[in-house]
Amino acid sequence: MVGIKPKGKVKIRWSSDFAYAVGLLASDGSLSKDGRHIDFTSKDIEQVKNFKRCLGLNNMVGEKKSGVAGGVSYRVQFGDVLLYKFLLGIGFMPAKSKIFGKLNIPAKYFFDFLRGSFDGDGSFYSYYDPRWRSSFMFYTIFISASRQHIEWLQGVLLGRLGVKGYITTDFKKSTLHLNYAKGDSWKVLKSMYYSKHAVCLSRKRRKVEKALSVIGKVLPD
Repeated sequence: MVGIKPKGKVKIRWSSDFAYAVGLLASDGSLSKDGRHIDFTSKDIEQVKNFKRCLGLNNMVGEKKSGVAGGVSYRVQFGDVLLYKFLLGIGFMPAKSKIFGKLNIPAKYFFDFLRGSFDGDGSFYSYYDPRWRSSFMFYTIFISASRQHIEWLQGVLLGRLGVKGYITTDFKKSTLHLNYAKGDSWKVLKSMYYSKHAVCLSRKRRKVEKALSVIGKVLPD
């Protein structure tokens, strides 16, 4: 009806939880072309529950089989014109994967956003390097199909933490990886996991904590 303003399902106000959810959307979310629907899909049910909680959604979680092996992914889809427009305003776009770049994230909440991005599409691994005796290595990696976006992340982290990182591509040349090793990785990790109360994907945090314990490092309380 003419004159009726659309109502949003999500309260649009920056907070650590809201920024985390925006990070998840930047990695595993998508905007439909209809100007209102937002989709978030993950293979991890905890991820979807965290997303819903951070945005105050009560939508049902759907399931869909994916891949040749028939693995299950979990999906939340909802319509919210106001949130959709807000996301466009900070740099999101429909069919964003290869073309979106800088996002307008408040500096106060950047590392909450980054933690969401890391939980969605990031990777962490560790190993003993056989070239040096008792040399334990670990890497924190952010992944995107967009060079503009990955270079923006690299620039912000250089400015905020003084860590340069380096960019590689996967063997299919379909995604770019922003890599941080050991000392720089530690600076990034303790900034993302600045509090044990910050929402995150628990299995990924446990993996990080296990690796850090090898070198006597502990994430902040």
